[in-house]
Amino acid sequence: MTTESALTATDAALGSRDLAARDTRTAIPRARPVPAGLRCTTREIADPGDLVGLLPSAADALSWVRGGEGLVAWGRTTTLETGGPGRFVDAEAVWRALAARIEVDDEVGLPGTGPVAFASFAFGDGPLGRTRTGGGERSVLVVPRVVVGRRGGRCWITELGPVAGHPAPWGDVAGDPARLGPDERPAPVRRPGPAHWAAGAMSAAAYRDAVAEAVTRMADGPLDKVVLARDVVARFGRPVDPRFLIRALAAGNPRCWTYSVDGLVGATPELLLRRSGAVVESRVLAGTTWPGAEGADDQVLSAGKYREEHRFAVESLCRTLGPSCTRMELDGPHLLRLPTVTHLATDVRGHLDPLQDPSVLALAGAVHPTAAVGGTPPALAAATIAELEGRVGLQRGRYAGPVGWVDVHGDGELGIALRCARLSGRTARLFAGCGVVADSDPDLELAETAAKLRAVTEALGS
Repeated sequence: MTTESALTATDAALGSRDLAARDTRTAIPRARPVPAGLRCTTREIADPGDLVGLLPSAADALSWVRGGEGLVAWGRTTTLETGGPGRFVDAEAVWRALAARIEVDDEVGLPGTGPVAFASFAFGDGPLGRTRTGGGERSVLVVPRVVVGRRGGRCWITELGPVAGHPAPWGDVAGDPARLGPDERPAPVRRPGPAHWAAGAMSAAAYRDAVAEAVTRMADGPLDKVVLARDVVARFGRPVDPRFLIRALAAGNPRCWTYSVDGLVGATPELLLRRSGAVVESRVLAGTTWPGAEGADDQVLSAGKYREEHRFAVESLCRTLGPSCTRMELDGPHLLRLPTVTHLATDVRGHLDPLQDPSVLALAGAVHPTAAVGGTPPALAAATIAELEGRVGLQRGRYAGPVGWVDVHGDGELGIALRCARLSGRTARLFAGCGVVADSDPDLELAETAAKLRAVTEALGS
């Protein structure tokens, strides 16, 4: 798709209310209508306090926060949907086309100011759609009406609305919540109540069997690593307010990025990409232990299985990111200790080729899926995932896909959607996965998924 055709098609789609999906491979038919002209204003504000506490309602609660810094947002100007192998290219084309129509007044000028979109991409390349478990291969860019951010001690509010007409109705929520009308103040956040847990599509027994089969295939063929996932389902007495989960995850996991985009809420320790001008950064995680696992962290994570799993992940990222960079620097592996697990981590920093100048979305399309969430060789690992998870009806949807935010300059931050739940009314579907290599033990891999699930199960109060 050319930029010119994207602009033309986007104008047609955004200006029409007949949005039937004519081609599920692209985002364009699924873009909701927006006003013909938009104005975006960003201004600096006094520190508003806890960012996640500003979210006014369960509807459209958006978050990308780590250690008190980041972005929260609410309201929707539009939502762009895409699917298929071209989802990153299509999403960037439509986002650029929309951004070109926005009149911007940004007095702050930091990454994350001005117009931004919150992004959540499907893990797999399947066409846009939904499944009986609520998954499907649907990727979204949500363009919010209000964004409040904090970075390096500076805070700001961004508001997006029509160029003409009345002022934005959302009030000065960041500067003075008391000035809001009674219908605009943040609604109380209620606990969802006790959880009733059930196995998901991939039961514990089925997961052991899938790991054992993958190990057998590695002994007999060229598969080196595959990441297999399982799911569990929690049902509650009342709808789950995403703000409840956002607050609990942010408080309990300050070293992770707490995200919420279109019903997918989690706290990921893994930064897929951060692009800031000519620099791109990533944190690769692979190789995990947890409290109660045999041996100390440093002894277990120096073992061959964990080092091999980690090496596959780092090499995968460097192989796919390298062509966009003039040079790359690696720091690791080192231990990243979190409340429920400890990971082997390597930090990667790349200097982008100025002749290419790829955006964060273009880079995401180049590197996803890394071996940290897919496997190696990539195509064989993807086919193995589709077969072994698909035979029990497990659909990852946006689990393990890129999630975060992008701006109009091509900068942004995208993590990997780990330690998450997909919320739908009174139901939360949780996911966790493990990297399987030739000497993996099915019981230990199952125990590792249980340790990874704890971040969300504990946040839900269970």
